[in-house]
Amino acid sequence: MDKKAVLKKIKYTLRVLPDKVYIKLYYFAQFKKKCNLRNPQTFNEKLNWLKLHDRNPNYVNMVDKFEAKKYASDIIGEEYIIPTIGVWDKFEDIDFNRLPKQFVLKCTHDSEGVVIVKNKENFNKKEAKKKIEKAMKYNFYYIGREWPYKVIKPRIIAEQYMEDHVDGELRDYKFFCFDGEPKAMFIATDRSKGKTKFDYFDLEFNHLDIKQHYPNSKEQIRKPKNFEK
Repeated sequence: MDKKAVLKKIKYTLRVLPDKVYIKLYYFAQFKKKCNLRNPQTFNEKLNWLKLHDRNPNYVNMVDKFEAKKYASDIIGEEYIIPTIGVWDKFEDIDFNRLPKQFVLKCTHDSEGVVIVKNKENFNKKEAKKKIEKAMKYNFYYIGREWPYKVIKPRIIAEQYMEDHVDGELRDYKFFCFDGEPKAMFIATDRSKGKTKFDYFDLEFNHLDIKQHYPNSKEQIRKPKNFEK
């Protein structure tokens, strides 16, 4: 079991703790100082304050991987949404005969219940079932105390398989918005190799000296063709 999996297990065993107590303990373990939730000053303190006090009901649809597609497509259009092939409540409900040669299985309620199928002919269904069903048992809310995850119904979706046409990797792009305006972003690379890298950029695509969990990439990251769009 890797370090990340061990930490996840420890977090889950602490689910008996109230949110505020858990957040303070975890914050202290990470930063070696108290978390000021009465008058938050730093970005991290404000994020943790929001976990306790911001209860916008729309967040539930934003974090559900199935519902989020409807939410986003209503705003930006369906052409930017990865197509969903199917959605199911249980793994045994999936009819693999009706799925294409390549696809991706995801749990709708967490961040790690993912199975990438590049060739259905040599797909290990037994291992996939084990991974997906294990993820389905977890309530992801207890990992970071982000309340919208608490009420999501765990489901499984199959999505169209996608990859970068240059090197075959599908990168992860995340934009950070403040008062509705994007100010910075990061690109996650090498996830498929198990050697994840995070690289932060400003909106002019200048590399920023920021690290979070993972090291920066040693390779120069290409600016996406549609970055400005």
